[in-house]
Amino acid sequence: VQLQAFGGGLVQAGGCLRLSCAASGLTFSNYHMGWFRQAAGKEREFVTAVSASGGGTYYPDSVKGRFTISRDNAKNTVYLQMNSLKPEDTAVYYCAADFAGRVSPSRFPAQYEYWGQGTQVTVSS
Repeated sequence: VQLQAFGGGLVQAGGCLRLSCAASGLTFSNYHMGWFRQAAGKEREFVTAVSASGGGTYYPDSVKGRFTISRDNAKNTVYLQMNSLKPEDTAVYYCAADFAGRVSPSRFPAQYEYWGQGTQVTVSS
């Protein structure tokens, strides 16, 4: 199984970025997909998740209204559109796959079976 995340970079506050995560080696439509982030010196944090079917999306208050997750099961890819970026969004962003044994995806990193390598997002003030 391989998850490859890309699309990170340096952006000014208020700007936007779109991350992508391409999955291979698994039946993509059987997995909930999530994005997490980890800033320097901090724990990994839940950013968003989408159910295996794409019918349910979940966001914490910190990104609600600014970030949008979507998936294309035909392309085995999940996306994270990030708008109105803030300096506190600076982190390494990881995509992860959670086998859809539950109805909804988890917010907890430990329940995700597979992880991508991470992509750096830096937001300057």
